Amino acid sequence: DMTPALASAVAETMKLPPAEQDALAAILLEEIASERRWSQSFASSERALESLASEALAEFRAGKTKPLDDL
Repeated sequence: DMTPALASAVAETMKLPPAEQDALAAILLEEIASERRWSQSFASSERALESLASEALAEFRAGKTKPLDDL
């Protein structure tokens, strides 16, 4: 289902010349592809981020860290 906002944008887009419609379509499709790539990249790095977070917490608990103000 299309939201009212998207339906309104599509209706306005349909009033444009074909070349402008194609340009907007290319921008929209690239944005969707970019968002998918980001989501996939983040999902695949989740385990590595968890490991880094655990390591940072262990160092903090062991007193091996300093506040940024002290650097």
